[in-house]
Amino acid sequence: MVELAEDKQANEIVLLDIRPQSTIADYFVICSGDNDRQIRAIVDHIDEKVHQEFGLNPRREGTPETGWIVLDYDDVVVHVFNPDQRDYYRLERLWSKVPPVVVVQ
Repeated sequence: MVELAEDKQANEIVLLDIRPQSTIADYFVICSGDNDRQIRAIVDHIDEKVHQEFGLNPRREGTPETGWIVLDYDDVVVHVFNPDQRDYYRLERLWSKVPPVVVVQ
């Protein structure tokens, strides 16, 4: 999913292994898009490719206009933010006790 986000030029991609701290999922992928159009492109690309490869359909919350979309695949939860919402919610800071597995600037 990190590579899929990279395909659409997502910014500041972080993969967190949250298993030591939580049972809600195994991993969080957190990334940003510069605008609503890019956020939609990132989300749609991830959704399409994961469905093609694994037949999975996520639970989806949010819209590009709200600045935060969540794709929940049970084991992996993908968060796609606009820069303002990412700065406001600071998920990496909330999960600072878990080391990042991958960081792509």
